[in-house]
Amino acid sequence: QVQLVESGGGLVQAGGSLRLSCAASGRTFSSYAMGWFRQGPGKERVFVAAISWSGGTTYYADSVKGRFTISRDNAKNTVYLQMNSLKPEDTAVYYCAATLVWDGSGSYRTPANYDYWGQGTQVTVSS
Repeated sequence: QVQLVESGGGLVQAGGSLRLSCAASGRTFSSYAMGWFRQGPGKERVFVAAISWSGGTTYYADSVKGRFTISRDNAKNTVYLQMNSLKPEDTAVYYCAATLVWDGSGSYRTPANYDYWGQGTQVTVSS
Protein backbone atom coordinates (compact mmCIF):
# COMPACT_ATOMS: atom_id res chain seq x y z
CA GLN A 1 0.00 0.00 0.00
CA VAL A 2 1.28 3.44 -0.95
CA GLN A 3 -0.33 6.72 0.00
CA LEU A 4 0.52 9.81 -1.99
CA VAL A 5 0.11 13.45 -1.03
CA GLU A 6 0.82 16.26 -3.49
CA SER A 7 1.74 19.81 -2.57
CA GLY A 8 3.17 22.94 -4.15
CA GLY A 9 0.35 24.00 -6.41
CA GLY A 10 -0.90 27.54 -6.60
CA LEU A 11 -1.48 30.60 -8.76
CA VAL A 12 1.38 31.85 -10.92
CA GLN A 13 1.72 34.24 -13.83
CA ALA A 14 2.61 33.00 -17.28
CA GLY A 15 6.34 32.50 -17.56
CA GLY A 16 6.68 31.70 -13.90
CA SER A 17 7.71 28.51 -12.12
CA LEU A 18 6.35 26.09 -9.56
CA ARG A 19 7.69 22.94 -8.01
CA LEU A 20 5.25 20.22 -7.11
CA SER A 21 6.08 17.59 -4.54
CA CYS A 22 4.53 14.21 -3.96
CA ALA A 23 5.26 12.58 -0.63
CA ALA A 24 4.74 8.84 -0.39
CA SER A 25 4.17 6.67 2.62
CA GLY A 26 5.27 3.07 2.81
CA ARG A 27 8.59 1.31 2.72
CA THR A 28 8.26 0.19 -0.89
CA PHE A 29 8.32 3.62 -2.56
CA SER A 30 11.62 2.90 -4.31
CA SER A 31 10.03 -0.12 -6.00
CA TYR A 32 7.54 2.01 -7.88
CA ALA A 33 7.86 4.03 -11.01
CA MET A 34 6.11 7.36 -10.59
CA GLY A 35 4.10 9.53 -12.89
CA TRP A 36 2.56 12.97 -12.98
CA PHE A 37 -0.76 13.52 -14.75
CA ARG A 38 -2.99 16.54 -15.09
CA GLN A 39 -6.66 17.15 -15.66
CA GLY A 40 -8.07 20.41 -16.89
CA PRO A 41 -11.70 21.47 -16.45
CA GLY A 42 -13.93 19.21 -18.48
CA LYS A 43 -11.00 17.27 -19.84
CA GLU A 44 -9.55 13.81 -19.44
CA ARG A 45 -6.61 13.08 -17.21
CA VAL A 46 -3.48 13.13 -19.35
CA PHE A 47 0.12 12.10 -18.96
CA VAL A 48 2.70 14.74 -18.07
CA ALA A 49 5.89 12.96 -16.98
CA ALA A 50 7.15 9.68 -15.57
CA ILE A 51 10.27 8.43 -13.86
CA SER A 52 11.64 4.95 -13.28
CA TRP A 53 12.08 3.49 -9.82
CA SER A 54 15.79 4.40 -9.82
CA GLY A 55 15.31 7.81 -11.37
CA GLY A 56 17.54 6.85 -14.25
CA THR A 57 14.87 7.05 -16.95
CA THR A 58 12.36 9.81 -17.51
CA TYR A 59 9.66 10.50 -20.07
CA TYR A 60 7.69 13.63 -20.86
CA ALA A 61 4.64 14.64 -22.81
CA ASP A 62 5.58 16.68 -25.85
CA SER A 63 3.64 19.63 -24.47
CA VAL A 64 5.95 19.97 -21.46
CA LYS A 65 9.26 18.71 -22.80
CA GLY A 66 12.03 21.22 -22.14
CA ARG A 67 9.95 23.09 -19.56
CA PHE A 68 9.15 20.47 -16.89
CA THR A 69 11.55 18.19 -15.04
CA ILE A 70 10.59 15.14 -13.01
CA SER A 71 12.91 13.86 -10.32
CA ARG A 72 12.77 11.70 -7.20
CA ASP A 73 14.53 11.28 -3.90
CA ASN A 74 14.01 7.73 -2.68
CA ALA A 75 15.60 8.53 0.67
CA LYS A 76 12.82 11.07 1.23
CA ASN A 77 10.06 9.04 -0.43
CA THR A 78 9.31 12.03 -2.63
CA VAL A 79 8.90 12.74 -6.32
CA TYR A 80 9.05 16.25 -7.73
CA LEU A 81 7.85 18.09 -10.79
CA GLN A 82 9.72 21.30 -11.53
CA MET A 83 7.63 23.41 -13.87
CA ASN A 84 9.23 26.36 -15.65
CA SER A 85 8.00 28.75 -18.33
CA LEU A 86 4.43 28.02 -17.34
CA LYS A 87 1.63 28.76 -19.79
CA PRO A 88 -2.09 29.32 -19.22
CA GLU A 89 -2.74 25.97 -20.91
CA ASP A 90 -0.82 24.27 -18.08
CA THR A 91 -3.70 25.14 -15.76
CA ALA A 92 -5.05 21.90 -14.31
CA VAL A 93 -5.22 19.70 -11.27
CA TYR A 94 -1.95 17.78 -11.09
CA TYR A 95 -1.85 14.25 -9.75
CA CYS A 96 1.04 11.99 -8.88
CA ALA A 97 0.68 8.25 -9.22
CA ALA A 98 2.65 5.07 -8.56
CA THR A 99 2.98 1.98 -10.72
CA LEU A 100 4.87 -1.30 -10.75
CA VAL A 101 4.45 -1.47 -14.54
CA TRP A 102 7.50 -0.15 -16.34
CA ASP A 103 8.41 -1.31 -19.82
CA GLY A 104 9.30 0.05 -23.22
CA SER A 105 5.77 0.02 -24.54
CA GLY A 106 4.73 3.41 -23.27
CA SER A 107 2.55 1.96 -20.53
CA TYR A 108 3.61 4.83 -18.29
CA ARG A 109 1.33 7.12 -20.35
CA THR A 110 -1.83 5.26 -19.39
CA PRO A 111 -3.60 6.20 -16.14
CA ALA A 112 -5.13 2.75 -15.83
CA ASN A 113 -1.65 1.25 -15.36
CA TYR A 114 -1.12 3.16 -12.12
CA ASP A 115 -2.07 1.56 -8.83
CA TYR A 116 -2.04 4.49 -6.43
CA TRP A 117 -3.02 8.14 -6.81
CA GLY A 118 -2.75 11.30 -4.79
CA GLN A 119 -5.63 13.70 -4.24
CA GLY A 120 -4.27 16.29 -6.65
CA THR A 121 -3.03 19.86 -6.38
CA GLN A 122 -4.39 22.81 -8.36
CA VAL A 123 -2.08 24.76 -10.63
CA THR A 124 -3.46 27.95 -12.15
CA VAL A 125 -1.44 29.98 -14.63
CA SER A 126 -2.73 33.47 -15.38
CA SER A 127 -2.03 35.26 -18.64
